[in-house]
Amino acid sequence: MVSVPPLVAGIELGGTKIVCLLARGPDAIEDRVQLPTTRPEETLAAIEHVLDGWGRFDALGIASFGPISIDRHAADYGHVTSTPKPHWAGTDVAKRLAARYEVPTGFHTDVVGAALAEARWGAAEGLRDVAYVTVGTGIGVGLIAGGVPVDGLTHSELGHIRPDRLAGDDWIGICPFHGGCLEGLAAGPAIGARAGQKGEDIAADDPVWEPVAHVLAQLCHTLVLTGVPRRIVMGGGVMVGNDHLFPRIRAAMVKSLAGYIALPEISEPAFVVPPALGGNAGPLGAIVLGGQALEDQLKSFTAL
Repeated sequence: MVSVPPLVAGIELGGTKIVCLLARGPDAIEDRVQLPTTRPEETLAAIEHVLDGWGRFDALGIASFGPISIDRHAADYGHVTSTPKPHWAGTDVAKRLAARYEVPTGFHTDVVGAALAEARWGAAEGLRDVAYVTVGTGIGVGLIAGGVPVDGLTHSELGHIRPDRLAGDDWIGICPFHGGCLEGLAAGPAIGARAGQKGEDIAADDPVWEPVAHVLAQLCHTLVLTGVPRRIVMGGGVMVGNDHLFPRIRAAMVKSLAGYIALPEISEPAFVVPPALGGNAGPLGAIVLGGQALEDQLKSFTAL
């Protein structure tokens, strides 16, 4: 007898838009609804309207922009914390929705969700040690080791490391916290500010891409040195449609490592790759998070 995967409601809560997905997996999507991210109360009410319309589901997964509190023992678990997004700092997301629907609820960053989805169904299928990097409005990294997120005190915020700069590049960056951190130098708004035009209008041979590729390669250098990823998947609005960035980033990463990690796979094209799930990586990641929360609950019942 073939078991039917659970029906999971997944929410990818992004800085500019939300995708609500009702699915059992990538080949069994029952509904997909996209909403704008506005003020918290308006946004959460719109999400609840969608989920209410779906009726009963087995679990709920939420993959959110951050920073967020993922410590289930913390008073602010399930909240968006010190985000620069106006009005959202301190917003309760996971506790509110879990209480409303009374189903096992998984909650993590949008990049961890995307990493889980790409490892299960996408560009890193079959690998249990993966990094997913999103380069868009912001920059974030989801690290998966042994099939589970790499967490400790909190989730990673590698988009805010201070990279080694290209010689002669002294642009100050735009991060409100750190100025010239990775996000302040290479996220979509930073590229537009540096180039003086929208990212989609910048030609592949524009000089602005050289310092961008350099600092993104510094991020990959750092990820390699963690010893975790067997593959780095890079998505987000900056990477999509700019395939010329991948060979530049790979070459700059290898040059930066300078032979210190002498593993041949690191220099292969298959080590730093685009996502295979496209715009569904984040929402499908929320489906994985919900499924994992359901599995954890079932394990707890079994152990009793």
